[in-house]
Amino acid sequence: MSPAAAPPAFHVMTKPRGAICNLACDYCFYLRKEDLYPGASFRMSDETLESYTRQYIQSQRMPEVNFAWQGGEPTLMGLDFFRRAVAYQKKYSRPGTRIENALQTNGTLLDDAWCRFFAENRFLIGISLDGPREAHDSYRRDKGGSPTFDHVLHAIELLKKHRVDFNILTCVSTANVDQPLRVYRFLRDEIRAQFIQFIPIVERENGAGFSPRSINGEQYGNFLITIFDEWVRRDVGRVFVQMFDTALGRWLGAPGGLCVFQETCGLALAMEHNGDLYSCDHFVEPRHRLGNILETPMAELVASGQQRNFGLNKRTSLPSYCRECPVLFACNGGCPKDHTDRTADGQAGLNHLCAGFKAFFTHVDKPMRIMADLLRQHRPAAEIIKIQHQKDNP
Repeated sequence: MSPAAAPPAFHVMTKPRGAICNLACDYCFYLRKEDLYPGASFRMSDETLESYTRQYIQSQRMPEVNFAWQGGEPTLMGLDFFRRAVAYQKKYSRPGTRIENALQTNGTLLDDAWCRFFAENRFLIGISLDGPREAHDSYRRDKGGSPTFDHVLHAIELLKKHRVDFNILTCVSTANVDQPLRVYRFLRDEIRAQFIQFIPIVERENGAGFSPRSINGEQYGNFLITIFDEWVRRDVGRVFVQMFDTALGRWLGAPGGLCVFQETCGLALAMEHNGDLYSCDHFVEPRHRLGNILETPMAELVASGQQRNFGLNKRTSLPSYCRECPVLFACNGGCPKDHTDRTADGQAGLNHLCAGFKAFFTHVDKPMRIMADLLRQHRPAAEIIKIQHQKDNP
C-alpha cells in the first residue's frame, strides 16, 4: 500500500537556531527545548537547509508556499544564512509558485543591512513588543537582565525606514492584561502598527498550577472585549487585529485564520535545527517527534498516522460542555496545550481560557454578523479572508 499523501497545504515553523536566543524572556516556553539536544551546535547546516527547502516546496500543492522562520532567535544565524535560504527557494521554486517568507524576531539584532535584505526579498517581519516600556520590560529582558524596550523601538524605526512589512506580536500576561486600552492605544498611536496579534500567556509550572505570569480566561476575555469595543467604533479597515480578523472569518464560514481555532490540528508543524519534525510548535517533545527529514521524506512524516491522530485528537477529546456551546464554531476548543482545566461536572479537557473565548465571541456576535453581511455583498468570502490575513505572521 502506498503511503498516504500529505495535505495540499501545511505549515512548518522552522527554527534554524533551535531554542538559542540572546534574550531570556521569563515566559518563553521554547528556551527549555535546548535540553532536547545536549551538545548540539544549534545551527542548521547547509545540507539541512537545502533539503528542507526542496522538500517543503515539492510537498505543497498550492500556488503559494510560505516559509516561517522562528526560534529562539532566528537572526542569530546571520544574514548569509538567509541569503542562502532565498537562493535555494529560487532554485527549487516551480513555475507559477509564489514564495513568501515570514520571520519572527525580538528585533534587538536588526540593522540597516538586515532591513535592506528584508525589503529586497519581501520578508514579512513579526516583531515582539508587549506594549509601553513598563509592560514590555517586565518579562522581556536580555541574558544579563537588562531591558530591551529601546532596542525594539529602534528596530521598528529601521523596518519603517526600509519599508519592510511588519506586524506586532504582543504577549498578554499579568504585566499588561489589566491595561488593554493603554496597550492598544500605544501600539496604534505611538508605534502606528497596522497589524497586531495578541497572544495569551498560559504557563503550567511543573505540571501543577500556573505561573505568576499567566492569565485566566476572564482576564483575556475582558482584554479582548475592551479593545474590540474601541476598534469597532473607530479602527475597522485601518488597524487589523488578528483575533478580530479570525473571528470575522468564522462568521463568514470561511476557512483559514488561527490554527488554534480550527476544528482539528496537524497542519502547523515545527522543525528543529537538525531537521527533526514535530507535530506542533507547542509539542516539541520526544513523544511528538515524527522523524527527521534527512531520513524520511517530509511529506511522508506529515501524512503519517501519528500526525493524523494528533490532529484528530483535538476534536474527539472535547468535553460535552464544549460540544454544546453556541460559540464552538468560532473557537473549536482553542489550543490543545491549554486543555488543562475541568468542567463544572468534572470532565477533563476544558481550555484554561474558555471563559474568555466564550465571553469574547458572544460579545462580538452582532457586529460580526453585520460586517459579514456587508462584506458578502461586495466580494466572495475566500477573497475577504485572503485580504484580512495577508499581513498575519504564521
